Amino acid sequence: MTDARHHPRITPSTRILLHDLATRRDRDEWIVGRMATRTFVALPAAGARAVELLGEGLSVARTAELLRDETGEEFEISDFVGDLVALGFVARIGDRPVPDGEPPRASLPWLRPHQVRSALHPALPVFVGVLLLAAVVALIRRPEVLPGYRDLLWSPHGSLVLISAAAAGWTLVLAHELAHLVTARAAGVPGRIRLGTRLQFLVMQTDISGIELAPRRHRLTAYLAGIALNLSLASALVLTLALADTGTTTHRLLSAALLLALLPLPFQLMVFTRTDLYFVLQDLTGCRDLYGDGLAYARYVFRRGTRTGTGDPSTRLPPHERRAVRLYSLVLVVGTVACLTFMAAVTLPVEVTLLVRAARGLGPGHGLAGNADSAAVLVTLGGINVLWAVTRWRNRRSAVQS
Repeated sequence: MTDARHHPRITPSTRILLHDLATRRDRDEWIVGRMATRTFVALPAAGARAVELLGEGLSVARTAELLRDETGEEFEISDFVGDLVALGFVARIGDRPVPDGEPPRASLPWLRPHQVRSALHPALPVFVGVLLLAAVVALIRRPEVLPGYRDLLWSPHGSLVLISAAAAGWTLVLAHELAHLVTARAAGVPGRIRLGTRLQFLVMQTDISGIELAPRRHRLTAYLAGIALNLSLASALVLTLALADTGTTTHRLLSAALLLALLPLPFQLMVFTRTDLYFVLQDLTGCRDLYGDGLAYARYVFRRGTRTGTGDPSTRLPPHERRAVRLYSLVLVVGTVACLTFMAAVTLPVEVTLLVRAARGLGPGHGLAGNADSAAVLVTLGGINVLWAVTRWRNRRSAVQS
């Protein structure tokens, strides 16, 4: 974003040149944004009309005059132009160009929308549905194909199981995020894949800011693309297992792969961590920032209970958003508390125990296999925790700097 304080004074005669902006009507508001910088804002109808008039080259005074004639209300267009400058929407004020920041980098910039347009084809969800139905039928006919947790232990060597599961798991995670990226790119949204944290979880996430301007079918397709990929892969593995001989190494590996494809899906139900289903929920409820507004309302309720609170922040929201935000705030609080409690009571003690055992298993008295097994646990499990800490610190620093 740019700082409006360092630009020419905006007067009634000022004319501006806007960057290439996109707009979409959403209920009673308009989404206006600049795809190059992935900056978007929700405006009332009068605000969207002001952007349209200013974009046509009208002066600040003429824009205010036309809006007054059309709506019967007075608008401070000079202040509005200052807001547009701060958002990075203005390319020039009068004859003076406005400095522009470096646009965010996109992942796989060589991938063009026309190359992946088929990702938004209406037949693709039908194909996923048919594949899933076929897998369900196969499971009904052969329920023994459904794997259990023991299928992950396909080798007697724990280090081999751990390393292979980590490699396969992160490969599936990358494929999941690539599905989001490809569908968003097909809709003309650049997208960027990066590491992030959700509570105690290290995650890979895809920023598809700009998808807000796409039609609803395209938005939902981009949000659900990762889940669809996991379900499609799992369905294909079920059908393969139904035809494969049991008891073989291949069968055990396929069963382990099936479990790894299914394991991320329950996590998607944890909408309080802003999973894929969270964005679907946010879109269907018409909320602008379900998580942020829900967190603000939860804080208000807590402060009200301690008699230190201010006004209810949800009252400024439209009725349909207010109801959704208040309900989501309950899910947010309960889910977060339950998740952190589980980490403190189960996950953390288990990980500490494994790391301590691995550290004690190193040394000349434990043989080559024992040392290799301990080293694998330390590198894999310890590395993930270190990566979580580094990622969380880096993202928090970036958020403060922005």
